[in-house]
Amino acid sequence: MINREWHLLSRPVGWPKPEDFALVETEVPAPGAGQVLVRNKYLSVDPYMRGRMSAAKSYTAPFELGKVMQGGAVGEVIESNAEGIEAGDHVLHFFGWREYAVMDAKHAVKVDPEAAPLSTYLGVLGMTGLTAYAGLLRTASFKEGDVVFVSGAAGAVGSQVGQIAKLLGASRVIGSAGSDEKVKLLVEEYGFDAAFNYKSGPVAEQLRAAAPDGIDVYFDNVGGDHLEAAIGSLNQGGRIAVCGMISVYNNTEPAPGPKNLARLIQTRGRIEGFLVGDHYDLQPQFVAEVGPWVASGRLKYRETVVEGIENNLEAFLGVLRGDNTGKMIVKL
Repeated sequence: MINREWHLLSRPVGWPKPEDFALVETEVPAPGAGQVLVRNKYLSVDPYMRGRMSAAKSYTAPFELGKVMQGGAVGEVIESNAEGIEAGDHVLHFFGWREYAVMDAKHAVKVDPEAAPLSTYLGVLGMTGLTAYAGLLRTASFKEGDVVFVSGAAGAVGSQVGQIAKLLGASRVIGSAGSDEKVKLLVEEYGFDAAFNYKSGPVAEQLRAAAPDGIDVYFDNVGGDHLEAAIGSLNQGGRIAVCGMISVYNNTEPAPGPKNLARLIQTRGRIEGFLVGDHYDLQPQFVAEVGPWVASGRLKYRETVVEGIENNLEAFLGVLRGDNTGKMIVKL
């Protein structure tokens, strides 16, 4: 069988360019002892992947030049040489950016396509959902009655953060997004109390108007002027959970930090970054609490679906541009 897979040819400087990548045809190897062969059905593209395209030292190894990239994927096992996994099973794994993947069975987690659509295991019930849950509850120490501000609020993580906060008793939830259409979605479908288009005016001014009594929690997906605005509106004892900073991922020069960090002294505020990989112990609690919300429709989600492995790169670039509403998924 022929496999199509995306290789990184050169490390992008600034915005990634198509010539930094190549869609390569390879032969699908047979699985060895203890391995499975999976036909991928859905692939995930996420902002953090931009960091792995750089050679800079980070929390995970960079993608290797001239080799296939990695990412979340869910697919069907078509051949198995491992106990506990059979042909026809569906598994979640981390060998995306390709049509077929061979892996040790220990890297494949069985999922149930009858319990939820396969694509949700990459989003609302997968790493994306756990990121929202862990960042809000553990890192930001959310408590009932908090006023919560979320940037990138129409994205896969942000939309869940706001909804989980409302379901757990936030007194007010505010979101920022990059279009009037997304702002409408946040308020009318996701139940945010207020939302604004950050392109329509200074973020600090729009946040003060939406949260005149300040904020207790800021879930940061954007960085830059959003982080500075949140610090300016932070109440005493406020907490900021830094999940991502998509506004600076393609910068070629270091971005200046917030000018008002000294305000954290006055507010006794706290900023803490986090990685979802440090919080997998919350997975059972997350599934037990969030799963029924999804099943009942109390927690809503959107997916932006792009079809075809040949469009995997464009889907990734779309995430960096903010083209997606909810989780960006590539369907094979």
